[in-house]
Amino acid sequence: MSFGQGGPGGGTPDWAALAADTEARDRRRKLLMIGGGVLAAGGVAAIVATAIVRSDGDGGGGGKGGKNAAGASAAPSTPGTPEPTFAPVAPPPPQDPRAFISSAEKDKAPLTTGTLFPDAKPALSGRTYQRTATAATTDCASVTQGALGSVLSSNGCRQVLRATYVRDGVAVTVGVAVFDTKAAADKAKAQSAGNIAALSGDGAAAFCHATACRLTANAEGRYAYFTVAGNADNKPVSADDTTALNAGRDISTYAFGRILARGRAAAAAAAASSVTH
Repeated sequence: MSFGQGGPGGGTPDWAALAADTEARDRRRKLLMIGGGVLAAGGVAAIVATAIVRSDGDGGGGGKGGKNAAGASAAPSTPGTPEPTFAPVAPPPPQDPRAFISSAEKDKAPLTTGTLFPDAKPALSGRTYQRTATAATTDCASVTQGALGSVLSSNGCRQVLRATYVRDGVAVTVGVAVFDTKAAADKAKAQSAGNIAALSGDGAAAFCHATACRLTANAEGRYAYFTVAGNADNKPVSADDTTALNAGRDISTYAFGRILARGRAAAAAAAASSVTH
């Protein structure tokens, strides 16, 4: 500390020196406070920046809803696991029933009068018939009349299955000739002449023997089928009589349906087998 004139012993202080010294101390204190404030502000900024970085990297976000300090939705820490997908498997297309009844190699179902003519009273076109007799033979020509026997034999007939049905005094016999191939059956139908022999049964002891009757001839798959229809008492059928005509057509339609049913059953069995395997 400086003193004025007279020194310490003079008793008069140097007020100018004291003022200058005080001012210098105040400046140093302000500088220290400013420097400390800058350092403190820098520390706070560093803390805030660190908090923001941590918040941005935090998968849980800043509070409920999984949001970070900026309020945006936080991305999941790991990508979601994709759910398994399966390619659709289409069922196999249905097979053509006719393909199974067109060849002996595919047509393997049991073939008897029971499987071919199972209905005792088939109803056709609103008319119900009574089955009265059935028969089967491998001697195809023996159950024909006229030229039909030689036609069946020459085309490789394996057997003939017959059934007789009666209704209101009219009797019908249907004969189904079995071949190895569709081509053989079609040829037999195209060459047909004569007729299948009537099969006697209850209500029709003898009919269509050396008398006028109605005839049909058709083929489906490896089968050719023929009908002979007439009066059950063997009286000739007149030209304008439609009863026998309708009966022959009904039973021919029934035979067709039964043959096609074999193909449908075989196609269904093949489809089921392909699914299980």
